[in-house]
Amino acid sequence: MGHPGLGWGWATSSWAGRANKKLPSCPVEFKAPPRRHPSGGGRRRPWLRFLRGEVFFLPGRLFFEPSSFSESSLAPPVLLLLTKKQRNNTIRTGKQASFRSKSKRKKKIMASMEGLIGLMNRIQRACTALGDHGGGDLPTLWESLPTIAVVGGQSSGKSSVLESIVGTDFLPRGSGIVTRRPLVLQLHQTDDGSQEYAEFLHMPKTRFTDFARVRQEIADETDRLTGKTKQISPVPIHLSIYSPKVVNLTLVDLPGLTKVAVEGQPESIVQDIENMVRSYVDKPNCIILAISPANQDIATSDAIKLAKEVDPTGERTFGVLTKLDLMDKGTNALDVLEGRAYRLQNPWVGIVNRSQADINRKVDMIAAREKEREYFESSPDYAHLASRMGSEHLAKLLSEHLESVIKARIPSITAVINKTIDELESELDTIGRAVAADPGAQLYTILDLCRAFDHVFKEHLDGGRSGGDRIYGVFDHKLPAAFKKLPFDRYLSVQNVKKVVSEADGYQPHLIAPEQGYRRLIGTGLTYFRGPAEATVDAVHVVLKDLVRKSIGETEQLRRFPTLQTAIATAANEALERFREDGRSTALRLVEMEATYPTVEFFRNRPQDLPAADASSKAGAKASAESPVPLDRYGDGHYRNIASNVSQYIRMVGDELLKTIPKAAVHCQVREAKRSLLNHFYVQIGKKEAGEFVHLLDEDPAMMERRQQCWKRLELYKSARDEIDSVAWSSNR
Repeated sequence: MGHPGLGWGWATSSWAGRANKKLPSCPVEFKAPPRRHPSGGGRRRPWLRFLRGEVFFLPGRLFFEPSSFSESSLAPPVLLLLTKKQRNNTIRTGKQASFRSKSKRKKKIMASMEGLIGLMNRIQRACTALGDHGGGDLPTLWESLPTIAVVGGQSSGKSSVLESIVGTDFLPRGSGIVTRRPLVLQLHQTDDGSQEYAEFLHMPKTRFTDFARVRQEIADETDRLTGKTKQISPVPIHLSIYSPKVVNLTLVDLPGLTKVAVEGQPESIVQDIENMVRSYVDKPNCIILAISPANQDIATSDAIKLAKEVDPTGERTFGVLTKLDLMDKGTNALDVLEGRAYRLQNPWVGIVNRSQADINRKVDMIAAREKEREYFESSPDYAHLASRMGSEHLAKLLSEHLESVIKARIPSITAVINKTIDELESELDTIGRAVAADPGAQLYTILDLCRAFDHVFKEHLDGGRSGGDRIYGVFDHKLPAAFKKLPFDRYLSVQNVKKVVSEADGYQPHLIAPEQGYRRLIGTGLTYFRGPAEATVDAVHVVLKDLVRKSIGETEQLRRFPTLQTAIATAANEALERFREDGRSTALRLVEMEATYPTVEFFRNRPQDLPAADASSKAGAKASAESPVPLDRYGDGHYRNIASNVSQYIRMVGDELLKTIPKAAVHCQVREAKRSLLNHFYVQIGKKEAGEFVHLLDEDPAMMERRQQCWKRLELYKSARDEIDSVAWSSNR
């Protein structure tokens, strides 16, 4: 139907069906669209509106016999061709337009409430089953879900309130701290007359119809995790109760707040319990059910004190006052119940629990509810509040409020779910899938991981990532600086040149130019370049090894395979050692080439002799200017001239080596590292037996655990998304 107050159909004139049974006259609004009948019959009619009429029924048809028309020119009754479902949903009575009876409307509301609260129940159970209890380094859905946390001190009547809401005895009782694990209590309303039963999440195929066994199982399951040492645990127990006596509701029963540790408990138990309770009530989507006994001053209530700290405005807190019947005679709790003593945004609710004598006599809970109702109705103090007192009213109030909170939170929960699914899928993509069992797939995985590493390594060299610039720094800074530090000044001193030339002449001194001395000075001098050449190759090797290490660490796919990381690092470093040897031999060969065959044109174009006179002497300078003076080929001036010539030649060769040594390093080391860093490793892999591949793909246990956790959490979030979508789809229908 198109509008809640309007029925839609095809209008045609007809008097058929007058013999059918008439229904009582009722106010009717109807509009017929100005279109032709699907069968092609009838003429196009304007929109009709009937203010009042009588209804007839025929199979597949609904008749209206109007007593008055908005358009007086149309008198015949109108036939609506509707489906059976549409016909049944089109009846309305009363002044307000509605296509459903009150009972159907109520069922829809209950179904909506059951759908929303049931949705949260299913997601909470999934959270517990998959290990999401809040906290930890994984995204948590548990903390995003609206919950009602039951908070109270020991002996505040917390257990009695919960049993009154459920209408059944099912909680363990005793002295000291009885509740030592959170109990997620999920109530499901069933049809009247159906048998009530309970189910635990940790025992999904077992139905408990005897609630004494439920009480025992709660105690046993608590001991399984905490032992009998009275320790506490944040891991919740999930209990679902199906009964016609309950409303759809979910509560989390938390350990009672205490001030003193009892025997057998650590001194930290007081703070541990408070921390656990705070982990629930601190969340902005947690509804706090603060239980306080009426026979104690509200100012000393542990529950109210904690609620005031985490919810100072009282917006999330419901106050429950128990043991009203145990107050001193002549006193009452009206100041609290009417919000004067401590104001909350939500109403206070008073509860009268069963007495210990009633519990010992096993007084029926339904009878206890009736007794509670009679107490408030007959009390001179609380009679005017009786309609909003009692455990039944509290359950309905909480159920309606929880539904409204869930409805308001669903958009934000959906946004969190979608965002977290993307994050988990991205992390799983990074971690990678589990290793395949097939040897061919394992070999493909190994080669694919090697290619991924090789890609990252090349990015470092080519500038896509940092590190390659360090090689250029070796050529541009370290090599020239090493050349400048070479001791040529000492080597080409007059004394050393004279010594070298004399030794080269032997027993026959040179006649004109000491050629053997020149060659020896040049050859020995150029050997000084060997050190910087080797140092350059070694420096490039160090950079390449460091880039291998960084590339292995930056290859996300490799992080899960420490054995393969080690194998790749070993193979890469062995290859770099071979490349270093090639680079060293090539660089040294360049130096030796220069020393073996000097460039003679350099010396042919330079003057070889200088005047023998002291250039610093004015007389000598004047004499040499006036007339030629015989040259002293064995004087200091002659050897200084030789040293100068050799120095300039070595400088020229050094400038050339500054260009060629980097070329040798790049050609033999960098180029080969880019081309064939893992070639030898690939050959070794090809020689391995199929069963050996799995050893290379041994995963880091921590990474395997992380993947498993992410898969479980992703499964949880996708399940939650599907649940929300299904409820939203059902609601839209």
